[in-house]
Amino acid sequence: MKVLLVHNRYRSESPSGEDRVVDQEGDALLSAGHDVERFERLSDDIDGWSLPRKALVPGRVVWSRETRSSLSRLLRRLRPDVVHVHNTFPLISPSALFACRDEGVPAVVTFHNYRPICPSGDLFRDGAICHDCVGHLPLPGLRHGCYRGSALATAPLAVATVAQRPMWRDLPSAYVFISRAQRELFSPLGLPGDRVFVKANLIPAVSPTAAPPEHKVVYLGRLSDTKGLPVLMDAWERFSGEHPAASLRLSIAGSGPLEAAVRAWSDRHRSVDMMGLLDRAACARLVASARAVVAPSQWEETFGLVVVEAMAAGVPPIASAHGSFPDLITDDVDGVLFAPGDASALARVLGELDSAPQHFADLGRRARLTYERRFDPDDNLEQLLSIYCFACQHARLRREAASRR
Repeated sequence: MKVLLVHNRYRSESPSGEDRVVDQEGDALLSAGHDVERFERLSDDIDGWSLPRKALVPGRVVWSRETRSSLSRLLRRLRPDVVHVHNTFPLISPSALFACRDEGVPAVVTFHNYRPICPSGDLFRDGAICHDCVGHLPLPGLRHGCYRGSALATAPLAVATVAQRPMWRDLPSAYVFISRAQRELFSPLGLPGDRVFVKANLIPAVSPTAAPPEHKVVYLGRLSDTKGLPVLMDAWERFSGEHPAASLRLSIAGSGPLEAAVRAWSDRHRSVDMMGLLDRAACARLVASARAVVAPSQWEETFGLVVVEAMAAGVPPIASAHGSFPDLITDDVDGVLFAPGDASALARVLGELDSAPQHFADLGRRARLTYERRFDPDDNLEQLLSIYCFACQHARLRREAASRR
C-alpha cells in the first residue's frame, strides 16, 4: 500500500509526542513493506521568515492556499492509495482535505489533541479543565484569550474552529481517535459514526531490563501547568515532610514554560534530580531504571505516551484518574490512579512506593502483560491498515471527484 503522511511538525525546543507517533507509525509501515511518503511543514521554519510572511501565518491556520495547491501536485505525481492527515496546525490547515477531494484520494484523519473543538487544543484554562467552547461558538476562548493568553492570538483559532467544522465532518473517509475518552469529548462535532475508529498510538516494543531498578520515580514530559508539575511539586513536598527518612528520589526530565521554576525548586531539594531535555534513547533508559513513572496531568490527556511506554518497559505508571488514563490503567492491577489535582493523594502513593517497592514491582510485571495484550505494535499496525482499507473501500470522495472531471 502507498501511504502519504501529512503532518505539521512542532517546534524542536518543545518536542511533541505527536511527532514521535507519526514517525513510529511511518517506520512500522516501512518495515512491513509499505511505501510511505511524507508531506510535512516545520514550525521551526517560521522563525526564518520575513515579517510580512509571518504576519500571514494566522490566516494559514484557517486556510492555506499553498497547501492545497502543492499537495494536489504531489498527489497527482505520487497517486497514493490513502493520505493520513495528522497535525495541520499552524501551516497546513484542513485545506489538505480539499486537495485529497480534488484528486480523489481517500483521507484518514487522526485527532491527536482537541484543537477542532477548543482554540487552545487542550480543554484547559486558568489551571482547570474547561469545556466552555465544546459544541458552541468559541466566544469564551476568544474572551479569555485561551491561546497564549491573547485574544488577538486566539482569534484565528476561534475562527478556525467554526469555519473548519464542515470540513472535518464531510471530507475525511475515516477518523481515528486515540482513546475512547477523547472520542466522547468530540461527540458535539457530529462526525459520522460509521467512519469513526478508536486506535491507540503505536508504541514500539522494548525488552524490559534485567537490572534492578533504582529507588526513584520519574516524571518525563513537558514542564507545564497542564502536565501537572505544580501538583507533583506539592505532592513531593508533602511526601518529604511526612517521610523525612525516605530514600526515594524524583527525577524530572523535559522542558517547557515552567522549566526555570522547576529547576529553582529542585535546587532546594536534595532528593530531586533535574535532568533537562533528553533524547529518546536517554528517556528510555531513564524510564527503564525507575520503580515507577508519574503522570500527574491536569488536562484530560488524549492518550499519554509515557504511560504506555512505561508499561512496555515493565515499569508501573502512576497517573491522574481522568482523560485517557483510566482507559489505559487498571488501578492497583497494572498501575495506580489518583484523584486529579489531589497532591495529598499523590503524596500517599509516593509513600507507598517508598515503603512497598515489591508491590510496585508486581504492578510493573502486570503492566508489561497489559502492554503485550492491548498495545502490541504488530496488532496496532494491522488495525491501522484495516482503517486504511476501510477508507479505500468507502472512498465516495474518489467517485465524486471522478464525476466532477
